Amino acid sequence: MSPFDGAASPRAEIYRMVMDKHICPWGLKAKDLLLRKHFKVEDHNLRTREEVDAFKAKHNVQTTPQVFIDGVRIGGHDDLRRHLGLKVHDPKALTYAPVIAMFASTALLAMAVSYAVFGTVLNMRAAEWFIGFSMVVLAMLKLRDIDSFSRMFLGYDLLAQRWVGYSYVYPYAELVAGVLMSAGALTWFSAPLALVIGGIGAVSVFKAVYVDRRELKCACVGGDSNVPLGFISLAENLMMIAMAVWMLASPMAY
Repeated sequence: MSPFDGAASPRAEIYRMVMDKHICPWGLKAKDLLLRKHFKVEDHNLRTREEVDAFKAKHNVQTTPQVFIDGVRIGGHDDLRRHLGLKVHDPKALTYAPVIAMFASTALLAMAVSYAVFGTVLNMRAAEWFIGFSMVVLAMLKLRDIDSFSRMFLGYDLLAQRWVGYSYVYPYAELVAGVLMSAGALTWFSAPLALVIGGIGAVSVFKAVYVDRRELKCACVGGDSNVPLGFISLAENLMMIAMAVWMLASPMAY
């Protein structure tokens, strides 16, 4: 609870950059937070670089925005959150949020396509699309910055550690397999491909996490993620294996 909840509306001043070519997002966030916490806000816009530099020099600060409450300088957006007893985002904290958002989105997309085609959201084809769409999106996230992905992937993948080039091949292989499996096309190629890369990935993750007990970040959603290497990473590979086995075992469906 905010220390100001239930009290008379306190007064706050905020100094933030509002220029023709730049409006500070942190200033907007800080102002919005103050208003949501029922502060009476006096908004001071710094509209030129000269005004910004003069303000910084006057108050001996390095950044804007700067918030003052009842004449006392609190600081920037994160300082304001701390002052109000709110959680501050830690960019280095481990989180499963990226993969949860990704899998939730591909599940909804698979159900939407299934409904459009079959008029129902729950069927085996929807499950297949879910896995195929997930593979495509995961590959896309890796390909955003393949060098960064490669560096993180080399930390645990057994084949990549023997053949560095595999760390660059993997995202493309996952993309091709995901697209073909979603389409139900060229199963003779896509299913074995998914089986191979999924199998190598599953063994690599299992060894790194459950045998060697290493604490690593997963490259599954790209090289800039803070997703811990573990069950979620293993699940990505097990899904590929399951999909490949299913397609190979049900050739008549494809």
